[in-house]
Amino acid sequence: MDLFFIIINIVVLLALIGLLIWMQKKHVSFTKRVFTGLGLGIVLGAILQMIYGTDSAILNETTEWYNIVGSGYIQFLMMIVIPLVMVSIIQSIINLEKTSQLGKMSGWIIGILIGTTMVAALIGIGTASVFDLNADQIEMGQEETDRGMDLESTLTEVDEQSTPERILSFIPSNIFLDMTGDRPTSVIAVVIFSMIVGIAVLGLRRKDPEQATTFIKVVNSIYAVVMRIVTLILRLTPFGILALMANTVASTNVAGILQLGKFVIASYVAIFIMFILHLVLVAVFGLNPFRFVQKALPALLFAFTSRSSAGTIPLNIEVQKNSLGVEQGVANMSASFGATMGQNGCAGIYPAMLAVMIAPSVGIDPLTIGFILPLVLIIGVSSFGIAGVGGGATFAALIVLSSMDLPVALAGILISVEALIDMGRTALNVNGSMVSGTLTSRILKNFNIDTFNDKEAVETKSEI
Repeated sequence: MDLFFIIINIVVLLALIGLLIWMQKKHVSFTKRVFTGLGLGIVLGAILQMIYGTDSAILNETTEWYNIVGSGYIQFLMMIVIPLVMVSIIQSIINLEKTSQLGKMSGWIIGILIGTTMVAALIGIGTASVFDLNADQIEMGQEETDRGMDLESTLTEVDEQSTPERILSFIPSNIFLDMTGDRPTSVIAVVIFSMIVGIAVLGLRRKDPEQATTFIKVVNSIYAVVMRIVTLILRLTPFGILALMANTVASTNVAGILQLGKFVIASYVAIFIMFILHLVLVAVFGLNPFRFVQKALPALLFAFTSRSSAGTIPLNIEVQKNSLGVEQGVANMSASFGATMGQNGCAGIYPAMLAVMIAPSVGIDPLTIGFILPLVLIIGVSSFGIAGVGGGATFAALIVLSSMDLPVALAGILISVEALIDMGRTALNVNGSMVSGTLTSRILKNFNIDTFNDKEAVETKSEI
């Protein structure tokens, strides 16, 4: 009997995918299809939870089948991330006239990412204080206790690596190993290797133009193929969002949300405030913030549902280049850097709020300058090399809490709402990377204002 209901649930998903395919054939815009997939996923997930309940064996089996579409889509994106990052960074640098331009570009992108993360930490501190969040006020059940023990064991591994060792881990010793995504810092290691290759080509162009020209032609051809693969994968976005959202809503622990409702609300208030600050920065640089949001939405929606900054890199680059008018090299670099450092949500707001929550439990006043200043500085430094995938925020929190001599086990109380909060955090991370690319391109005077102002350029121009 259970098998019958599971088959019905699968057929429903396939029918909704069929509707999205029909919309694509009718040339409905990419953005509208993404929104439709999101809405259908929410409705389907809510219905599944109402009918079966979160602990149902039927629901668990159904979500496993839905994962073929949802998680499968994320895996396709992760498959292309490393090749895309490598070839796009190399291509961006070899198209520069001088290596000094690379320094300016990367300096502004990194500066904006880290600067906004430190501001996000201050917002997290303020929000946690206003909402009077305190870890002692929340009861820990068995699941939360087990989670706390897991965090403490993970902390042992983190503590074994000093800050200099952590910085050293950014440098690739085996680029082929990093191309497999073997380490949390693999993406940034690939970025560094690609930058070295690009700089080497610039030097070769001066000494042996013929050899450099041959290499550049090869890179441009590979880039064209990789971008075509990206286009093919991005066509699956509405289907992926549909399945991911259905699974997320169907599996949501409503009781846990109610128990930790104040923390969830405080988290999203902080995320919203930081998001508004992003738009203020966009406006300060002479751009329409409402148009920015309109054009950034496809990438933000995917980041929200997938909870993967790294997985959003391909869509992030496409949106920046073809919708926002960001110069190609800046878009490539800001999307890649933004998935590995300066994540405003996961590495900024979240560790700051946790620190303020946990500090009173060990007799520390979190509102003193002696606590706030080192906390913000530690968050800024530790935001380098945070993996842009699920679990990155936990890793960032472990580094910050241990550096502040705070108990990490109490962070386990948030396990029941972790996924819900992570959705908003990831969207903020991606928005921060797009803002850094937009502002950097504007500062370097290679921003295409016509593309930004073109209301029709809301999605990519690659027949998605």
